[in-house]
Amino acid sequence: MKTKNFLYSQKVAPYVFVLPFILSFAIFWIYPLVTAFTMSFQKITPATTDWVGFSNYTKLLKDKVFLTAVANSAKYMFFTLVLLIPFPMIFAVLMDSNIVKAKGVWKAILYMPALTSVVISGTLFRLMFSEYKTGQMNVITQMLGMGTYKWLKNGWSGMVALLVLACWRWTGVNMLYFLSGLKAIDPSLYEAADIDGASPVQKFFRVTLPLLKPTTIYVLTISVYAGLAMFLESYMLWAGNSSPNNIGLTIVGYLYKRGIEKNDMGYACAVGVVLLIVALIINFAQLIMNGTFKKED
Repeated sequence: MKTKNFLYSQKVAPYVFVLPFILSFAIFWIYPLVTAFTMSFQKITPATTDWVGFSNYTKLLKDKVFLTAVANSAKYMFFTLVLLIPFPMIFAVLMDSNIVKAKGVWKAILYMPALTSVVISGTLFRLMFSEYKTGQMNVITQMLGMGTYKWLKNGWSGMVALLVLACWRWTGVNMLYFLSGLKAIDPSLYEAADIDGASPVQKFFRVTLPLLKPTTIYVLTISVYAGLAMFLESYMLWAGNSSPNNIGLTIVGYLYKRGIEKNDMGYACAVGVVLLIVALIINFAQLIMNGTFKKED
């Protein structure tokens, strides 16, 4: 009876409800993070584990392949932010207006790619951007009289292929985030703007955009991490981790190459720790600049 009263008490009950989350968070996030951080200071082989201090990190600074992977991930992150925030926002505003008809159909069409497996998507886009005449992109360029092109063997065109795949998959998801933000805006604000004679453009910049700031910050935060942590799309687009001159190699791809393919887990953990630190620095910087941590008056 005492045990039952203890569990049902108002002081203990909240901790009982949050206990599953705390346990899962500790087991599947804190423990792996601490373990990876510890392993980043070690040289791990199938037979031995040796403590090497900061050797893995100093080696990273001189590793040209790692620096190439960082540059590729940074470019991918930047361009996905440029494309996958403003355009889904505009689509969401259109979906929330009376301009677009059959809104449910368009929402389904835009969201459906997110339900497709990345393996299938990457394979389809690899065929689409094939260097052969039968590749869909080369079919289009031939129709325009531009001949064929080796899309996945050049830096800029490989990045274009990655960005097209990213936009195809995630535009609908981000649009739904912005749609949920738009539903939280009080319609009376738009009515007041109409009374004041505001144009649709003025209402967007003076009402919609400022009130969508929390949603925009959220989408920006998850997009920074998603851009830096992208792996499977690149892996499937180039059918592995061996793209020409590493044009498709990302930070996580390099982590996979060193940890799984070359069985150098200590060095791979150092790559992962650096990725985490970079993502945290960028996100904390943009959150500070956006005033997320400022106290409201």
